[in-house]
Amino acid sequence: MTESYLSRIGGLIRDARRHKDLTQAELAELLGTSQSAVARIEQGKQNLSLEMIARIGEKLDSEIVQVSSGVPQNLRIEGGVKLSGEIDVRTSKNAAVALLCASLLNKGRTTLRNLARIEEVNRITEVLTSIGFKIRWLPDSSDLEIVPPERIDLDAMDETAARRTRTIIMFLGPLLHEYERFELPYAGGCDLGTRTVEPHMIALRHFGLDVTATTGSYHASVDRTKSPARPIVLTERGDTVTENVLLAAARHPGTTVIRNASSNYMVQDLCVFLQQLGVTVEGLGTTTLTVTGVPEIDKDIEYSPSEDPIEAMSLLAAGVVTGSEITIRRVPIEFMEIELAVLESMGFACELSPEYVSANGHTRLVDLRTIPGPLKAPLDKIHPLPFPGLNIDNLPFFAIIAACAQGSTLIHDWVYENRAIYLTELTTLGAKVHLMDPHRVMIEGPTRWRAGEIMCPPALRPGVVILLAMLAAPGTSVLRNVYVINRGYEDLATRLNALGARIQTFRDI
Repeated sequence: MTESYLSRIGGLIRDARRHKDLTQAELAELLGTSQSAVARIEQGKQNLSLEMIARIGEKLDSEIVQVSSGVPQNLRIEGGVKLSGEIDVRTSKNAAVALLCASLLNKGRTTLRNLARIEEVNRITEVLTSIGFKIRWLPDSSDLEIVPPERIDLDAMDETAARRTRTIIMFLGPLLHEYERFELPYAGGCDLGTRTVEPHMIALRHFGLDVTATTGSYHASVDRTKSPARPIVLTERGDTVTENVLLAAARHPGTTVIRNASSNYMVQDLCVFLQQLGVTVEGLGTTTLTVTGVPEIDKDIEYSPSEDPIEAMSLLAAGVVTGSEITIRRVPIEFMEIELAVLESMGFACELSPEYVSANGHTRLVDLRTIPGPLKAPLDKIHPLPFPGLNIDNLPFFAIIAACAQGSTLIHDWVYENRAIYLTELTTLGAKVHLMDPHRVMIEGPTRWRAGEIMCPPALRPGVVILLAMLAAPGTSVLRNVYVINRGYEDLATRLNALGARIQTFRDI
């Protein structure tokens, strides 16, 4: 191996180790080697076999070297370029995974139209395929056809795919109708700190589900003599816990009342889908849902999930941070209104088209044109709330918008322990980001952006935030190991390039 090649490999290993919050000594212990050997590797002064590189990648949960893969590993961004043109918002990632889980309820064929071809969808389809579902993308389309087996084979589950997504926990609701005992692997996904699954367990106990967590797995048992005798009050107004209870209630032969339910976009999509399967769902868009289930669902169904408000916010932020006029089409305005109100208080201007309806027949859409102009910091802190408040997944985009505004902005990410910390990576690109505590950052603007090289954080939205900041930074920036972005966005680099961005995908090998 050449010296420059070894140095590049060593740098990747060092960055991956730091993102796992490991010392050289701790990594050495995992590898069964010495700290001095790890130091030499990171300095590019140690020859490495492919076996050793693979071992390091396994311990760091990072693809140090990617062989024969079409998935882009890194992005090279030529920043400081104005964007222009029009772009459509793709359908919702979070609705897609909820609907994939909902297909477990249906004995008939489920066809999801215009589905996002993203890594998160791939993980769930891999899991479904492994347990017996026949899944295929219909020719020349983004339509996914799902045909269930006669009997689901949980013993054949692809655990590797299952452990790479938190969505697997939403198998609990549908599967409690199929099995009296079953097992699921622990969930994975973004690294956002500890997220308790207890709200799911509390809610699903009403249906007789009892879950014991052991090393690496959830062991579930179902007492079919139990059923909801009173309204289920969710201990948190979470999206996935609401969806899990909806999936459990959909085939429960009775009426289930869910209080403190999320009314967010993906929950509404799931409700509309269940209604089309023949389940009665009342209270759509409110925090009280009344579900009258049907014991058996066997229906061939076609459904089009609505557009993604988080992607819409991402594209809006791209226009703001680059000072560009772009038109974002098919924006689900109902789930962006608070965000736009906050932006308006900061001086943001835009034009909205008349409303029209999404292909699901329910969600209100508009076309939005960004109008460049000076921004000022808001008087109050920016923080998320359950819908109809500012969406938790849209909060990180306010960090780069605040970095473009005159004054100091406090961003309070009270939901996740770690995510605010990832926003400090923006300092490499010239932003003034002060970490107040694990949940709060103070951002001073406006920023004089500069190019830099950053290892992509292991969390989806902060990763995209850094990519968008690099669009604003004159010069050449590099964002490494962007798998996490591909989990939630389809062809984001290509689509930004269609607006005039200059982003290249490359791999180190």
